[in-house]
Amino acid sequence: MKIHEYQAKALLKNFSLPISKGTSLTDLKDVESAYKAAGTPVVAVKAQIHAGGRGKGGGVKIAKSLDEAQKYASQILGMNLVTHQTGPKGQKVRTLYIEAGTAIAKEMYLAVLLDRETSQLVIIAAGEGGMEIEELAHKSPEKIVRKQIDPLLGFRSFDGRLLGYALGLKETVHAELTTICQNLIRAYLALDASLVEINPLVLTADNHLVCLDAKMTIDDNGLYRHPEIEKLRDLYEEDALEMEAAKFGLNYVSLDGTVGCMVNGAGLAMATMDVIKLAGAEPANFLDVGGGATKEAVTEAFKIILKDTKVKAILVNIFGGIMKCDIIAAGILEAVKTTKLSLPLVVRLQGTRAPEGLKLLSESGLPIQTAETIGDAADKVVKAAGK
Repeated sequence: MKIHEYQAKALLKNFSLPISKGTSLTDLKDVESAYKAAGTPVVAVKAQIHAGGRGKGGGVKIAKSLDEAQKYASQILGMNLVTHQTGPKGQKVRTLYIEAGTAIAKEMYLAVLLDRETSQLVIIAAGEGGMEIEELAHKSPEKIVRKQIDPLLGFRSFDGRLLGYALGLKETVHAELTTICQNLIRAYLALDASLVEINPLVLTADNHLVCLDAKMTIDDNGLYRHPEIEKLRDLYEEDALEMEAAKFGLNYVSLDGTVGCMVNGAGLAMATMDVIKLAGAEPANFLDVGGGATKEAVTEAFKIILKDTKVKAILVNIFGGIMKCDIIAAGILEAVKTTKLSLPLVVRLQGTRAPEGLKLLSESGLPIQTAETIGDAADKVVKAAGK
């Protein structure tokens, strides 16, 4: 689950991270009070959406007076902000964050995340901030610093000094950097985060470090421990179909193609999408019904796929292990009848009780195509989708 910058900063402030004064607002009449609360003549007026590149898209402005703050706020609040992460459709700005200005001497990048190869936390840092870390990694990978965090030793002052030197910071701020890293790690673990990113982390003109921006993603699997964070979810920023799928234990991600996919297992889902692309079409979604899908779950999966108007044909690719293929076939038949499916449907079943499942489908009298191999299934569904 993603949260907004102002929400992430409120959480990080509880872990003694250096955060500038700021106020969130949804109504232009609150701009004056937010400006005064910042306590500085210069403020940043920031759009709050779940996407990077806000500044490049016109969603972050520096105001040097109340009049400018009000002008920029009126321009940004309600605008459709388009960035490289929102796609061409953009995202409507419903919340602003007005933050105290900072005299910046240097911008850096700092993040804590999980290194899945080593199963340890890692700090990613760079001496340049305020830009996409992916772009920096592509153009100047040597500027990216990685520091594995030993789960027993944690982040030590020795690590902070090494990181400080790597970022080009003077020794006078190494202790401050060490404390920030230690507190970021505490926040990451305590909040069940999957990412905590500070971009930029800035060195001020008076030689102190400030977290000027904050991005945080919370692991959905840990939200049951944090009902207070669950309440921070912004439904306007979430994909409605993905939210609906989650209610039924389905993993769904909307894509831009025309072939709807229903698969059990994330690896099989990725392979299925690859084969669809190789056959000449694009997948419309990633939908994993899991290893123990019921008839009801399969029916809901079909309903969700059919709500995507881009879908021209549907491919069901199931490998029956724990899940029996005849049960899935019965669920498919029930879903076809319930949804009154009119789109072409191709089904491939392999594994436990696959012959029985295929027999159910072939004897149903419904216009369902079956396939023996994934290649055959992809060719059939792509042809049916008109590609």
